[in-house]
Amino acid sequence: MLDIVVPVYNEDKGILRLFEEIEREIKTEKRVMIVYDFEGDTTVPVVLEHQHDYSFPIDLVLNTIGRGALNAIKMGMRTATAEMVLVMMADSSDKLDVVDSMCVMMNQGYDLVCGSRYMKGGKQNGGPFLKSLFSRTAGLTLHLLTRIPTHDCTNSFKLYRRSMLEQIEIESNGGFEIGLEILVKAYVAGYRIGEVPSEWFDREDGESNFHMWKWMPSYLHWYWYCVKNTWSGKRKKRQQGGEK
Repeated sequence: MLDIVVPVYNEDKGILRLFEEIEREIKTEKRVMIVYDFEGDTTVPVVLEHQHDYSFPIDLVLNTIGRGALNAIKMGMRTATAEMVLVMMADSSDKLDVVDSMCVMMNQGYDLVCGSRYMKGGKQNGGPFLKSLFSRTAGLTLHLLTRIPTHDCTNSFKLYRRSMLEQIEIESNGGFEIGLEILVKAYVAGYRIGEVPSEWFDREDGESNFHMWKWMPSYLHWYWYCVKNTWSGKRKKRQQGGEK
């Protein structure tokens, strides 16, 4: 069983397109959890009107932690009951034809599976140049420096094992860096991480809620957390092995 967590903010124009893509592309047994911040969100009446039009259940979850994408994702993770928890955005940016493969990997023993735009077979279509440059550089350099087994650490499109999430304390209080925090903490703790090539498209409807310059310090904090803890662990292993 798969719980799909979708944080929303006035996504009335595109939410049905997302439901249709989920219906078409994801064969794994699933539930969709639409997490919204306030009763006036324009997504809510659209979901209520079409809630029973699909073969999978759709639940509306009011975010009671605090407004914003990060808190909505936290709320979805806390509410999830399935062992596999997928976080995706409501704007249909991520192509969903790889989700079943991600679930297969988790059933084979992986604890976290990343959708990767920057590995072989992955692709990014459009988007602001600086945002793309930042995410690509961060992903590739972190992979080279720490051998973390993904080339795309900043992508929010990730599948988590719920029992793993229960063991990780989430400290992020900004934005979408929550996915990076969980990834690097899972890696440092020794959880099994994998990736699949994924394709991303620049959003067609609405306005992006990603504020790169505002959240840059938080991303850099978790980037260096991974580098520091990975290299510290390597030094300890060398010392324990008697290496100079």
